[in-house]
Amino acid sequence: MHPDAIVGRLSLEQQQRMVDHVRQLARQAPLYTPHMPGGQPFRYQQTGAGWGWTSGYGGGYRYQREHPITGDLLPAIPPELAAFARQYGLEPDALLVNFYRPGARLGLHQDRDERDLTAPVVSVSLGDTATFLLGGQRRSDPVQRIELPSGTVMVLAGTNRMAWHGVATIHPGTAPAGLLRSPGRINLTFRRSQ
Repeated sequence: MHPDAIVGRLSLEQQQRMVDHVRQLARQAPLYTPHMPGGQPFRYQQTGAGWGWTSGYGGGYRYQREHPITGDLLPAIPPELAAFARQYGLEPDALLVNFYRPGARLGLHQDRDERDLTAPVVSVSLGDTATFLLGGQRRSDPVQRIELPSGTVMVLAGTNRMAWHGVATIHPGTAPAGLLRSPGRINLTFRRSQ
């Protein structure tokens, strides 16, 4: 296992503040479904702040400042959220907001579109529990299934930074009561993209 990847758990109050930030961001930069370069849609929706990661819509995997659907400049990362990421040694310039409905998943991949692959990736799970897949440096390495309940903070750094990872399952009905308005999981991922 990668015991150093899970670094903490947020209180319900902290989780609610993060969800409130997400709702505000989604009003400015609506959720949309990214597409693989070949045109197949991903199984989750996303938006972002600062530099947003996207795929499809006229290009491959990339970071950009504009929302790929509206063309508007993405909002800045809220100061409270940027300060949160700094606690874990990251000065973020990109915040990815992924929303997984029940049945959504994300295949094994490495985060390798950033210019500095030594900067950590800080991730927060909000809402329904996800079964997260975490492997090694090679695609063929064994993969562990890790349950990420709401409020889990994970940091991929050091030898874990280039670990293959993904989302296998979302478990509906496991979110703290009243946190989200509909079943699903929000994942906030802070990165240094530039």
